[in-house]
Amino acid sequence: MVTSRDPLPEPLAPLVPGLVRTGCLGADVRRFLEHHGCRHTAEHSQAVVAVAEHLARRFGAGVEVVSAAAWLHDVSAVIPNAQRLEAAPALGIEVLDEERAVPMILHQKLSAVMAEMLFDVHDADVLAAIRYHTTLHPHAELPAKIVFVADKLAWDQPGRPPYEAALLAALERSLDSAVCVYLDSLWEQRATLPVVHPWMVAARAAFCGAPGGAA
Repeated sequence: MVTSRDPLPEPLAPLVPGLVRTGCLGADVRRFLEHHGCRHTAEHSQAVVAVAEHLARRFGAGVEVVSAAAWLHDVSAVIPNAQRLEAAPALGIEVLDEERAVPMILHQKLSAVMAEMLFDVHDADVLAAIRYHTTLHPHAELPAKIVFVADKLAWDQPGRPPYEAALLAALERSLDSAVCVYLDSLWEQRATLPVVHPWMVAARAAFCGAPGGAA
């Protein structure tokens, strides 16, 4: 495990300017993102934190865990998309064929590694929630499901998400119902998606009883 005492690998070393650890994670992440020109990501992350904390209280998850994951889930936005394929192997990240085709998806794995190496976050639930927030995963537990749903509700595109009403209605039934609303919406669009990530397919099988396979 890489600790704060170990030398940072090359993809991360240039990012140290702007990294200040004060003990207030939210402020530190926001400052880091804004220093590297990612103000929009900082605002989106803060919105995800608000939704995730609300869902954590509602469904009995640790608020501090989901808050930390929500702040850090997109911290790899500071690595340009064009550099992610090169950065991932240098950080010990396995790159799937689907991620090679669409490097943007790698940001969830990169963010988890950055949370650990730059922000000294080692809580397994926090790191898993970051690592699975885009695609989910068949082994995702409660904090990861909450951050996944919160990220979709506090989306970073103009207007309102087209699945919002169905997802909110599903939350009245259960968190897994809301998870399945989004996964089913992706599955219905699979013919037009650039790739269909195997973690998403396996998560849909695990949580929604839909055809799929283990990742």
